[in-house]
Amino acid sequence: MSFFDKIFGEKQQEKQSKSFWNLIESEKDLENAIKKSYDGKIAIFKHSTSCFISKTVLRNFEKEIEEADEKVATFYFLDLLAHRNLSNKIAEDFGIRHESPQLIVIQNGNEVNNASHQDISLSQITL
Repeated sequence: MSFFDKIFGEKQQEKQSKSFWNLIESEKDLENAIKKSYDGKIAIFKHSTSCFISKTVLRNFEKEIEEADEKVATFYFLDLLAHRNLSNKIAEDFGIRHESPQLIVIQNGNEVNNASHQDISLSQITL
Protein backbone atom coordinates (compact mmCIF):
# COMPACT_ATOMS: atom_id res chain seq x y z
CA MET A 1 0.00 0.00 0.00
CA SER A 2 1.44 3.35 -0.99
CA PHE A 3 1.72 6.39 1.22
CA PHE A 4 -1.20 8.05 -0.60
CA ASP A 5 -3.34 4.93 -0.33
CA LYS A 6 -2.78 4.96 3.41
CA ILE A 7 -3.81 8.59 3.66
CA PHE A 8 -6.87 8.27 1.45
CA GLY A 9 -7.77 4.88 2.89
CA GLU A 10 -7.79 6.28 6.40
CA LYS A 11 -10.02 9.15 5.36
CA GLN A 12 -12.42 6.71 3.69
CA GLN A 13 -12.40 4.51 6.78
CA GLU A 14 -13.09 7.51 9.01
CA LYS A 15 -16.02 8.51 6.82
CA GLN A 16 -17.45 4.98 6.97
CA SER A 17 -17.15 4.83 10.76
CA LYS A 18 -19.55 7.76 11.02
CA SER A 19 -22.29 5.86 9.22
CA PHE A 20 -24.56 6.08 12.27
CA TRP A 21 -25.65 9.61 11.22
CA ASN A 22 -28.95 10.11 9.42
CA LEU A 23 -29.00 13.46 7.67
CA ILE A 24 -31.78 16.00 8.09
CA GLU A 25 -31.84 18.07 4.92
CA SER A 26 -35.55 18.71 4.41
CA GLU A 27 -38.79 19.09 6.33
CA LYS A 28 -39.67 15.56 5.20
CA ASP A 29 -36.44 14.24 6.78
CA LEU A 30 -37.36 16.05 10.00
CA GLU A 31 -40.89 14.62 9.94
CA ASN A 32 -39.50 11.11 9.44
CA ALA A 33 -37.08 11.59 12.34
CA ILE A 34 -39.93 12.67 14.64
CA LYS A 35 -41.97 9.63 13.54
CA LYS A 36 -38.97 7.41 14.36
CA SER A 37 -39.02 8.81 17.93
CA TYR A 38 -42.15 6.74 18.57
CA ASP A 39 -40.03 3.59 18.11
CA GLY A 40 -37.28 4.79 20.47
CA LYS A 41 -35.23 7.83 21.36
CA ILE A 42 -33.71 9.92 18.62
CA ALA A 43 -30.96 12.48 19.01
CA ILE A 44 -30.54 15.45 16.67
CA PHE A 45 -27.09 17.03 16.61
CA LYS A 46 -27.20 20.58 15.25
CA HIS A 47 -23.76 21.51 13.98
CA SER A 48 -22.19 24.68 12.60
CA THR A 49 -19.59 23.55 10.08
CA SER A 50 -17.70 26.86 10.38
CA CYS A 51 -17.32 26.82 14.17
CA PHE A 52 -14.24 25.29 15.78
CA ILE A 53 -16.08 24.66 19.07
CA SER A 54 -18.88 22.86 17.24
CA LYS A 55 -16.34 20.71 15.34
CA THR A 56 -14.57 19.77 18.57
CA VAL A 57 -17.81 18.89 20.37
CA LEU A 58 -18.97 16.86 17.36
CA ARG A 59 -15.70 14.91 17.23
CA ASN A 60 -15.89 14.13 20.96
CA PHE A 61 -19.55 13.10 20.73
CA GLU A 62 -18.88 10.83 17.75
CA LYS A 63 -16.10 9.15 19.71
CA GLU A 64 -18.51 8.52 22.59
CA ILE A 65 -21.04 6.96 20.22
CA GLU A 66 -18.43 4.72 18.64
CA GLU A 67 -17.19 3.54 22.04
CA ALA A 68 -20.67 2.90 23.46
CA ASP A 69 -21.57 -0.68 24.35
CA GLU A 70 -25.09 -0.39 23.05
CA LYS A 71 -27.17 1.71 20.71
CA VAL A 72 -29.01 4.24 22.87
CA ALA A 73 -30.75 6.19 20.10
CA THR A 74 -31.07 6.81 16.40
CA PHE A 75 -28.75 9.69 15.51
CA TYR A 76 -29.57 12.58 13.20
CA PHE A 77 -27.25 15.31 11.95
CA LEU A 78 -28.32 18.81 10.91
CA ASP A 79 -25.87 21.16 9.18
CA LEU A 80 -26.96 24.56 10.49
CA LEU A 81 -25.31 26.59 7.76
CA ALA A 82 -27.00 24.63 4.99
CA HIS A 83 -30.38 24.23 6.72
CA ARG A 84 -30.92 27.06 9.19
CA ASN A 85 -34.65 27.05 8.40
CA LEU A 86 -34.90 23.49 9.77
CA SER A 87 -33.04 24.49 12.92
CA ASN A 88 -35.47 27.35 13.42
CA LYS A 89 -38.41 24.97 12.89
CA ILE A 90 -37.05 22.59 15.53
CA ALA A 91 -36.64 25.45 18.01
CA GLU A 92 -40.15 26.70 17.32
CA ASP A 93 -41.88 23.29 17.29
CA PHE A 94 -40.26 22.12 20.53
CA GLY A 95 -40.15 25.49 22.32
CA ILE A 96 -36.40 25.42 22.87
CA ARG A 97 -33.78 28.08 22.32
CA HIS A 98 -31.57 27.64 19.26
CA GLU A 99 -27.93 26.99 20.12
CA SER A 100 -24.92 25.65 18.27
CA PRO A 101 -23.75 23.05 18.72
CA GLN A 102 -26.85 21.52 20.24
CA LEU A 103 -28.11 18.03 20.97
CA ILE A 104 -31.86 17.51 21.18
CA VAL A 105 -33.25 14.22 22.45
CA ILE A 106 -36.76 13.34 21.32
CA GLN A 107 -38.99 10.45 22.41
CA ASN A 108 -42.63 9.87 21.45
CA GLY A 109 -42.64 13.13 19.50
CA ASN A 110 -41.59 15.22 22.51
CA GLU A 111 -38.29 16.84 23.44
CA VAL A 112 -37.09 15.07 26.59
CA ASN A 113 -33.67 16.68 26.93
CA ASN A 114 -31.31 19.06 25.20
CA ALA A 115 -27.79 20.27 25.73
CA SER A 116 -25.34 22.61 24.09
CA HIS A 117 -21.61 23.10 23.82
CA GLN A 118 -19.53 21.10 26.32
CA ASP A 119 -22.66 19.71 28.00
CA ILE A 120 -23.28 17.50 24.96
CA SER A 121 -22.58 13.88 25.76
CA LEU A 122 -24.09 10.46 25.35
CA SER A 123 -25.28 10.66 28.96
CA GLN A 124 -27.80 13.34 27.89
CA ILE A 125 -29.61 10.62 25.93
CA THR A 126 -29.73 8.05 28.71
CA LEU A 127 -31.09 10.40 31.40
